[in-house]
Amino acid sequence: MVPDADTPSASLRELLHFYADAGADEVLSEGATDWFAQAETPESSAGASEKAVVAQPERVAAPSSPQRNEPSPALRSMSPARRETGRPQPASIPDGAQVARARELAREARTLDELREQLAAFDGCNLKFTAKNLVFADGNPEADLMFVGEAPGRDEDIEGLPFVGRSGQLLNRMLAAIGRDRQSAYIANVIPWRPPGNRTPTPIETEICRPFIERQIELAAPKVLVTLGNPSTKTLLNTQVGIMRMRGNWQEHRTADGIVIPTMPTLHPAYLLRNPAAKKLAWRDFLEIKARLAD
Repeated sequence: MVPDADTPSASLRELLHFYADAGADEVLSEGATDWFAQAETPESSAGASEKAVVAQPERVAAPSSPQRNEPSPALRSMSPARRETGRPQPASIPDGAQVARARELAREARTLDELREQLAAFDGCNLKFTAKNLVFADGNPEADLMFVGEAPGRDEDIEGLPFVGRSGQLLNRMLAAIGRDRQSAYIANVIPWRPPGNRTPTPIETEICRPFIERQIELAAPKVLVTLGNPSTKTLLNTQVGIMRMRGNWQEHRTADGIVIPTMPTLHPAYLLRNPAAKKLAWRDFLEIKARLAD
């Protein structure tokens, strides 16, 4: 019997998946540690020394060895690598420089294949080092309809393709409802690597990845762009307005070359799975998309 998602065992399994995705896959020591064992405190040591002196007053204490200088609390809080001042530390590129580097690499890509190669070689985003696969795109890059979500999940990270889990299955049914399928649409994400534990990407991670998805849209040149959910809508439309106010209203995405692409913000399939009553809103949006593509 498969445990329900609310059972302790399922929660523990998800927690273990989170630690594994974050890279914590090894124990710290070979043996178990008894954390309940009470360690000897300085007060107890001092009390024992006083008793020894009282019991043997005739014994003269030997001169103590020079006391070792203990590091200050601020120094103890530093990592061992930072405390070793004699060891040169590796230089790191500031996040702002990584954003500029991402823009430069994205501009250099002349085709979607070149852009994929640039992303595969790019090491300026920390998400790359915790993800299993680069999740670039799926579907037909020549299609007149393009969908963009936020970031891959666990299933997408394993498959290396966007929207293949439960959200992807629902998206497939939504496409079928307007006479489309994955071969008549192009599907991508703002973030091409899965964040550990499916956490929300940080603003700097989004900014580092933004030039690549903007170039991807530019090269695909769809007739209609659909932003799935709040994060992709805010990123690609440069707005702070929430998705519930944006959805259902045609917007414009402007590429670096000045091309304007009609854009429909709509609800993310993952949100629809959690809130089935909102499917009627997404259905209206998809009817608008279908009518726009028929023009």
